Amino acid sequence: MASDANDASNGTGKTAIGTVRRRKATSASVLVTDKIADWGITIGGLMVIVAVFGIMIFLAQVVVPLFQGGDLETTRSYSVTPPKPLAWTSVDEYQTIGIRITADGQVSTFHLDTGTALDSVTLDFGGAVATAVGATDKRNNIAFGFDDGTVRFAVIEPKVEILTGDSLPVGARELNDRDLTDGTAVYSRIPGNQLRRISLGARVDEPQTISEAGEAIIAIDYRTGGTVERPTRSFVTIDASGVARISRTETQINLLTRKATTRVLSSTLPELPAGMQVTNVLLTGQADQVYVANETGDIYRYDTRDFAAPRLAEKFDAFPGEQRLTVMGFLNGEQGLIAGGSEGAVRVFYRLQPENAGTEDGYKLILIRELEAHDAPVVNFASSQRNKSLVTMDLNGNVWLRHNTSNQTLLKLKREPLSDEGTQMLLAPRNDAVLVADAGGQVNFWSFYVPHPEVTAQTIFGKVWYEGYLEPTYTWQSSSGTDVFEPKFSLTPLIFGTLKATVYSLIFAIPIALLGAIYTSEFLHSRIRSTVKPVMEMMESLPTVVLGFIAALLLAPIVETWIAAVLLAFGALPLSLMLAAYLWQALPYQWKLRLDGIPKFCLMFVTVAFGCYIAYAAGPLFENVFFYGDLKAWTNGDIGSGLPFLFLVLLPLSFLGVSYVFARTIGTSYRLALREMSQSQAPLVDLARWVAMLLASCLVSYILAAALTAIGYDPRGGVVDTYVQRNALVVGFVMGFAVIPNIYTLAEDALNAVPSSLRAASLAAGATPWQTAMWVVLPTAMSGVFAAVMIGMGRAVGETMIVVMAAGNTPILDWNIFNGLRTLSANIAVELPEAVQFSTLYRMLFLAALTLFAMTFVINTVAEIIRQRFRKRAFQL
Repeated sequence: MASDANDASNGTGKTAIGTVRRRKATSASVLVTDKIADWGITIGGLMVIVAVFGIMIFLAQVVVPLFQGGDLETTRSYSVTPPKPLAWTSVDEYQTIGIRITADGQVSTFHLDTGTALDSVTLDFGGAVATAVGATDKRNNIAFGFDDGTVRFAVIEPKVEILTGDSLPVGARELNDRDLTDGTAVYSRIPGNQLRRISLGARVDEPQTISEAGEAIIAIDYRTGGTVERPTRSFVTIDASGVARISRTETQINLLTRKATTRVLSSTLPELPAGMQVTNVLLTGQADQVYVANETGDIYRYDTRDFAAPRLAEKFDAFPGEQRLTVMGFLNGEQGLIAGGSEGAVRVFYRLQPENAGTEDGYKLILIRELEAHDAPVVNFASSQRNKSLVTMDLNGNVWLRHNTSNQTLLKLKREPLSDEGTQMLLAPRNDAVLVADAGGQVNFWSFYVPHPEVTAQTIFGKVWYEGYLEPTYTWQSSSGTDVFEPKFSLTPLIFGTLKATVYSLIFAIPIALLGAIYTSEFLHSRIRSTVKPVMEMMESLPTVVLGFIAALLLAPIVETWIAAVLLAFGALPLSLMLAAYLWQALPYQWKLRLDGIPKFCLMFVTVAFGCYIAYAAGPLFENVFFYGDLKAWTNGDIGSGLPFLFLVLLPLSFLGVSYVFARTIGTSYRLALREMSQSQAPLVDLARWVAMLLASCLVSYILAAALTAIGYDPRGGVVDTYVQRNALVVGFVMGFAVIPNIYTLAEDALNAVPSSLRAASLAAGATPWQTAMWVVLPTAMSGVFAAVMIGMGRAVGETMIVVMAAGNTPILDWNIFNGLRTLSANIAVELPEAVQFSTLYRMLFLAALTLFAMTFVINTVAEIIRQRFRKRAFQL
């Protein structure tokens, strides 16, 4: 015996053929393979983490410049001649030459970087001196008013030509590393062995008499428009006697003969108050509004849409109190009015059309925002030609670059305090430089780089009051057809759209997927399960672009045509299944055994088809009873009240309430009585009980709906509103269909992983299979089921093509299930191909990606915490 024990301890044993040695040591190949797998899994996991953080760092690197403000690149200060009172200044878009125009018509140019004097010309003013100057927003079309009541129009602008590299004039001298000059023009070296020639172009028209009495023109503003063959010229003037006139010339050019025919329209504005000292006058590009202001801050707004009969629409005080109005001007697009005050205030007004405006034309000037105030009187203002940037200057020489939409001061520049009132200031055409020139010949020139002035945390995630809007809103609208457009980069409606699409798709997907998983795991025959589960998993392979295509071109029109039947199906399908379940219970036991398995499974599809047919057949009746015969008109609020819909919404809640009351009162007695009945009788009695409770629920729901309607509540305008064909309902259907396989497969696997001993113990204790599934199996597998739901949610959050094709692509904040939406991922897919690299839109799309990344990270982190709690509970069972 001792020998046998010793043999056993040494790994040997006696058999019929003799002693056999057994090796207890693991082979080296297995150990090596195990170690390689261990290291491979570890390294792979670490690489995944590194890749995730690498993606996050890359996204952050692209996004960070949005919030870095701007940089001052160069500062120049020099003197130029002649030192005469200035009427106007201008620069070219390449920061090459500056143009100074004096009141007597002398136009001189100089090199912006060095101050070198260049060519100059003198406009033929007939020896007169301009008393007023106005110009278009491009600063090249200028109107001069004179003391004899005449007006002259001029075009003064840099002329740009692209030449070959061998076109440089002999004797041209260098100005800097880029530019050369022949004294008349500046030649800039550009890539491709080419030269960019910039010279002065100037011409002036013959004078036009505006004031018949010969009164001096003291204020003028000027706009051009129309087309090449039908140009228009509009201007408003105020003479020394206080008479304001608006004029328009319309020219028709015969394209064959080139003969021009000009028609002049002129009208006198309603009389200004006697003795009013006019300081500013503005004209809109359409010549439909005129603004006249005096020093005290009173702004007279005239409606000139009817050119023959202009009228005073509104009188407005820009600075109530002691503060005086010092400067006034339009922002780019002429939707925003800027007013600067003698105490340094800078205010922005929009002309809006609110209810009860109390003005002649229904519009009203409304104070939108106060920009950062100067410490001294504001004496000059210039607006951008491309966006909503502006520059203001005070008497102490502080020059501030601002942006209206983001309400931020981008740069604060400084020059010597002003000593005269003839100082001119402008913002370069590309928003990359500011020029200040005074009558003494002093020029200050700053070039800078401010790539994303419209972006702040407030404009991205908060409400912003945009031009033309009656109130602050969350809006995404990244582009338009004109430069006057105000970009709107709020991610809030996109985040909301992502959540909306996710919620509606999960409302559709979770019940179907989880109930299907429970049925497959706990009730379905193994032979059928082996077929159903792979088929469900194959649904995952369907391309989402195909699903989106089907949703947009097939499902959306069907749902729109049969919307009442679709809504009715939400009730008809579960009711038909419930009725079929009761009838199945009432069948004789022998029949249930005979029909169990595949026949029972097929009968379920027959029941679903029956429910769909009932919804289809009863759809028109349902629409007539609950939506007054036209669901779309009802959602618009054109017909009916909200009572029928409230009844439908409150019905499930009422049923839950009635069921709770029944369970708390006679529920126990009823269940005991039910056990005494026969197997065929009990289901019919229970069906009658269920129908009675349904009728009681209908009564309760109607009472509640009538009470809410009586106090004035109407559900329309919220979750239910105007019907749009491509809407969240369609997205919920199709995206839910795409999510169901994920949730179903993982949840079914989690349910199958529950030990069979728990099921056996529950059934042995007298629980039914359904009770075992709901109160034993499901809680035990809850961590896995919750993880399945979270993975499905992650799929829904990141879904792109279905939303792009089926959701209407409208970035709005609206829970309306019949309206569209736009998600973060869809927004990236739609707009990235059109975004210029490193532009504001380009970086904003990367910020959208980073936001989606952060949302997914937060959701998954919270989900993992909750899953771990469910898992800990399961271990305690």
